[in-house]
Amino acid sequence: LALEHDLEIIPILNKMDLPGAQPEEVTDQIVELIGCDPNDVIPASGKTGLGVDAILEAVIDRIPSPEGDESAPLQAMIFDSVFNSFRGIIAYFRVRNGVIKKGEKIKFLNTGKSYNAEEVGILKMDLQPRDEVKAGDVGYIISGIKKAAEVKVGDTITSLENPTEEIIKGFEDVKPMVFAGIYPVDTDDYEELRYSMEKLQLNDSSLVFEPESSAALGFGFRCGFLGMLHMEIIQERLEREFNMTVITTVPNVS
Repeated sequence: LALEHDLEIIPILNKMDLPGAQPEEVTDQIVELIGCDPNDVIPASGKTGLGVDAILEAVIDRIPSPEGDESAPLQAMIFDSVFNSFRGIIAYFRVRNGVIKKGEKIKFLNTGKSYNAEEVGILKMDLQPRDEVKAGDVGYIISGIKKAAEVKVGDTITSLENPTEEIIKGFEDVKPMVFAGIYPVDTDDYEELRYSMEKLQLNDSSLVFEPESSAALGFGFRCGFLGMLHMEIIQERLEREFNMTVITTVPNVS
């Protein structure tokens, strides 16, 4: 995908401290895969600190600075979102063109939903509120959204007053390939399971689900996954992050 979108790639050989490391062989594989110069491959180790300085310098030197027109209509792309129990869903975005201002009316183009930008700001070690976030910046928006389905990764944010006519390319609704039922072991945990699934969907838009019921298992959800591995990851996250014990029915492959 990075090659298709003509993005700059920084190749790194990690775990160089291990006895079984094969730098020459793996470097050849990377060169064959992305067509880079062998001298561009950075040997690194998180354990010893090897290559950390070189990686940071490469990010500065090789990654082009963001470009954009602040006078153009607002055009920002959502790349992630998180849930805050007090403030609702916080969407993270990158402003490609224009300026997003605190208090203005904005619209998510792919969902067609409109909101008020209650708070906007930039991302540092913590959220840093600002009166406006300009082209080239990465920031966040809080607008009182409560439903995860209303925030989709890849969606375009624009202004209601001066909207853009162009949706940022790259947004695609995911197409599940594996379907299975997920039910709580304890039927009283149905609403808790729904809440957990909605939170997982915030930063995993490829997860889709809808309510269903079974005479044997009670109320649960019919879920769509990208594949078997994706299904196993969701199960593991439900157990680890939300302490949910679930039953998964035999999946069907689309």
